[in-house]
Amino acid sequence: MNDEVIITCALTGAGDTVGKSEHVPVTPEQIAASAVEAANAGAAVVHVHVRDVETGQGSRDVALYREVVRRVRESGVDVVLNLTAGMGGDLVLDAEDPLKPVDGTDLVSALDRLPHVEELLPDICTLDCGSLNFGEGHQLYVSTPDMLRVGARRVQELGVKPELEIFDTGNLWFASTLVAEGLIDAPPLFQLCMGIPYGAPADPRVLQAMVDMLPEGAQWASFAIGRNQLPWVAESVLRGGHVRVGLEDNLYLSKGVKATNGQLVERAVDIVEGLGARVAGPGAARRILGLERGR
Repeated sequence: MNDEVIITCALTGAGDTVGKSEHVPVTPEQIAASAVEAANAGAAVVHVHVRDVETGQGSRDVALYREVVRRVRESGVDVVLNLTAGMGGDLVLDAEDPLKPVDGTDLVSALDRLPHVEELLPDICTLDCGSLNFGEGHQLYVSTPDMLRVGARRVQELGVKPELEIFDTGNLWFASTLVAEGLIDAPPLFQLCMGIPYGAPADPRVLQAMVDMLPEGAQWASFAIGRNQLPWVAESVLRGGHVRVGLEDNLYLSKGVKATNGQLVERAVDIVEGLGARVAGPGAARRILGLERGR
């Protein structure tokens, strides 16, 4: 069991959730306010995507990230910033001509996924450690070994901590290879992402197998999506990990009751403390994760 638990709140994601809950933040002002709400509720880390303010769809616009980060930093609330660097890996194929990408494709190079990280220098950015059949249909998420090596090297040069996003055991194998190759500074940080079609299922036996595969000295967290999100807080803590909640992965506090990010964090705090563990503040999170201060 983990006795000192970091709670991350994934604020909005890039999924098609805006029309499903009025609480999903879209504008930079809303996303920053939700980050502050989550931090005040007990999240030491906030995981940030941005969305096009007109369409509500996920975006890679550096100006939107810039505004969110500015607002959070100027709020006076201490919280560890984790910016996604996973956008730019979407490939949607034509069923009749699979060499032809179609609408929904947003596929760019490893370095073109990082301009907001290079400018804003967050504490953490994500590194999605493999390609994936992403749900039904013809959508793929593309992140090749050489793309990941290029991205990891650049993030390391910037002094930003990569959060290694693990969607299946092969992702974990390769992320551990990055660690062995010296492209990830100690302590490596793994996020075990469960229940996302079609990666690792939200099965406690699979989680334990992945935990057993982690390299020595790794820090790790895990989350599951939908109705498994809150029960998974306990699963992760009991197996020695940190936790993630938030509207990126789940819209409900209980059946039929839509949640805010702050409410999901509050529930996670209750679960962690109910298990007899302590919730880590941002200072403790920086110590545990080996983060530099004062960016």
